[in-house]
Amino acid sequence: MKKNNFWKKKNVLITGISGFVGSNLAKNLSNSGANVIGLTQKKNKKYSLLFYEKINKKVKVVYGNITDIKKINKILKINKIEICFHLAAQVEVGQARRKPYETWDSNIRGTYTLLEALRENRKKIKSIIIASSDKAYGEYGLKKMPYKETYPLKPIYPYDTSKACADMIAKSYSSNLFKLPIIITRFSNIYGPGQLNFTALIPDLIRSCILNKTFKMRGDGESVRDYIYINDIIDLYKLLAKKLYKNPKKYSGEIFNAGTNIPHKTKNILKRVFLYRNKNKELKEVIKKMKKNKTSGELSIQYMDYKKLNKYFNWKPKHKFEAVLPKVYQWYENYFKKNK
Repeated sequence: MKKNNFWKKKNVLITGISGFVGSNLAKNLSNSGANVIGLTQKKNKKYSLLFYEKINKKVKVVYGNITDIKKINKILKINKIEICFHLAAQVEVGQARRKPYETWDSNIRGTYTLLEALRENRKKIKSIIIASSDKAYGEYGLKKMPYKETYPLKPIYPYDTSKACADMIAKSYSSNLFKLPIIITRFSNIYGPGQLNFTALIPDLIRSCILNKTFKMRGDGESVRDYIYINDIIDLYKLLAKKLYKNPKKYSGEIFNAGTNIPHKTKNILKRVFLYRNKNKELKEVIKKMKKNKTSGELSIQYMDYKKLNKYFNWKPKHKFEAVLPKVYQWYENYFKKNK
């Protein structure tokens, strides 16, 4: 551990700690000397990196709902929380289409419940990072890409709307009225080791290749997305939280986009993952079937740049998809050997 380590003995709350990003963030922060407290309502520990890699043994895990203000108040007071990463959310777009009420309840009510509790404990709170999404912007079309932080939010679909509403609530709490130190982050699709939500494209693709299972494509493969590696996101979260902690007047209320600024058609990601394992025959079959698919309830084109982040902090992503794919594959190889 480095001397003069900013994170040493900092009291940090991570909501949604058992998720993909939350687990990786908890692992990194605990290794950096922080006192990490995590909130989760996940009862099924099977599909969480937090429990798979026993990260939960290094942190304090509290079970409860993000909409339970009494529980959150208790967590904040007992643990003297200084920094909060709000990652708790219903993140599946398909689930949001099927159950919009639950998505809005978790993502909107959950956000204002947490922020109200943080407002009530304002004296100790130095830094709040809100995890939003590129989907909050809504459909802008190819000519308007990449998304800019200045774009008005115009979502239509349930998940997208839930994130946009949460952003507006966060902006209100960061205003001169409440003066909470808040940064809102809108990132593109995050991937990497430990992503055990197999409704996500990349882990589902890799699983099908390793286990020789038929891959079912939801759409026609023509949708455009940006994919950013988990290590880049963890480094960025830590950077933003630290900068906000040290200079809230300068950074509170800011919104930052992050991606690689390299758009990919979904079918091209599919090709790279399959061809890495020489699954040429299987790839042809999937492409043939997916041409008949129709995509509904999802944005067609989304990707980010990181110009504002680079301007403010000289930040840029370090990892390219092709370079880290072998490492990601190796992680899942080991995972499936242990979890047959």
